[in-house]
Amino acid sequence: MKKGQVYNGQVVRVDYPNKGIVELEGKKAVVKNCIPGQKVSFAINRIRSERTEGKLVEVLERSALETRDRACSIFGACGGCSYHTLPYETQLVIKSDQVKRLLDGVCESYEYEGILGSPIEWEYRNKMEYTFGDAEKGGPLTLGFHKRDSFHDVLTAADCAIADKDFSRILSCVLDFSRENGFDYYHMYKHQGFLRHLVVRKAKRTGEILVDIVTTSQVPAVINAVEAFGDTVHPLRKSGFENTGETSEDDVTDYILMSLVKRLLTLKLEGTITGILHTRNDSLSDAVINEETKVLYGKDSITEELLGLRFRVSAFSFFQTNSYGAEVLYSKVREYAGDTRNKRIYDLYSGTGTIAQILAPVAGEVTGVEIVEEAVKAARENAALNGLDNCSFIAGDVLKVVEELDKKPDIIILDPPRDGIHPKALDKIIEFGVDRIIYVSCKPTSLVRDLHVLQERGYRVEKACAVDMFPQTVHVECVVLITNL
Repeated sequence: MKKGQVYNGQVVRVDYPNKGIVELEGKKAVVKNCIPGQKVSFAINRIRSERTEGKLVEVLERSALETRDRACSIFGACGGCSYHTLPYETQLVIKSDQVKRLLDGVCESYEYEGILGSPIEWEYRNKMEYTFGDAEKGGPLTLGFHKRDSFHDVLTAADCAIADKDFSRILSCVLDFSRENGFDYYHMYKHQGFLRHLVVRKAKRTGEILVDIVTTSQVPAVINAVEAFGDTVHPLRKSGFENTGETSEDDVTDYILMSLVKRLLTLKLEGTITGILHTRNDSLSDAVINEETKVLYGKDSITEELLGLRFRVSAFSFFQTNSYGAEVLYSKVREYAGDTRNKRIYDLYSGTGTIAQILAPVAGEVTGVEIVEEAVKAARENAALNGLDNCSFIAGDVLKVVEELDKKPDIIILDPPRDGIHPKALDKIIEFGVDRIIYVSCKPTSLVRDLHVLQERGYRVEKACAVDMFPQTVHVECVVLITNL
């Protein structure tokens, strides 16, 4: 194989998360975004001593495993749901095998319990972050997801099959309103434009919906243009807006957004919009960053229910994106935790304290540690909402906080970010010498790295289970029970 050359080959398997293994000329190449059994065309872009990597050019032949048609209009182009042409049972087998191969590589003797599927495989996402842009330079305004391998092109996601249907209705409403009024999106390289993101959250159990429109502090150029109030009457003026010359930029923006609020509240939805927010974000990063948030309608959060407990979820707080799947995941955590009566539990990387509160009703005391202060605030509020007085939450970096925790816990729960646990923090966690650790991971490759260290230090992987929180995608969660030898 030569760099820059294009080859055709068969995908023999896919390693986590999306690394297709293609055999050709007695050699193997790693080609991302494939499905086992597909015949693909790929261009070699990297040759290393240990492996060769190629970029997918085209799928020449579908896999025999692909027995379903595309479920949305931008499938393939957006790159989000790589597996949705596969039956759900086949997706589970692929993900389970991927996780087992990784765990088998570091664990000599353990019980692998397979994979638990999501209770629903479509319309499961309870949060979506959409981006404003265009699908081609100078094209009409779009609202949705970045095209695969592109930092610029944005595809309208009006029929995304894994998002709640109410989200699609809200997206279409916001996009139509923005197009009608000629609003521009934020151009990162010019640092100009008004519209940035649309964030929507919905509580699956209660049906409450939170909508957040994210913009810059700039007033849309079309509003400032004299011709907008000349011969061509701008839609906002038709609705009563008058620019007297003394109108402040904030007043203009508020009028624009309140007109949108009125339209959103007329939508026929399965759930109920209980809050509409406006977030300002002038940062250079193409991410949803909260520099200032104003409540335009209702309240600034929704309430979700999991396993009999209630959780307040704000626009920016972390919460599992699959509510029903989260119940499966947390039930497995509770099972692995075993008898928690009168036990002291440390929930490290606790987020909004969901796991801590699920374990708290029968535990002695639970202490959560989380670096995001807003998440800690939410955790405390949620504990009070659920009447739990044996939960406490500390805001701070786990690496530093574990040094200050002077009481030895009986059980430690680990649910770190995707990159896993900082090596120094892991050393300090191991020094507690607890008999039982439950590790929850959203990135199995980071998990196995940390398991290697834990086993070197005297711990044993007793059980492991994969949990599919993200049907149709390549992602999967793991729960591992680790005991002290």
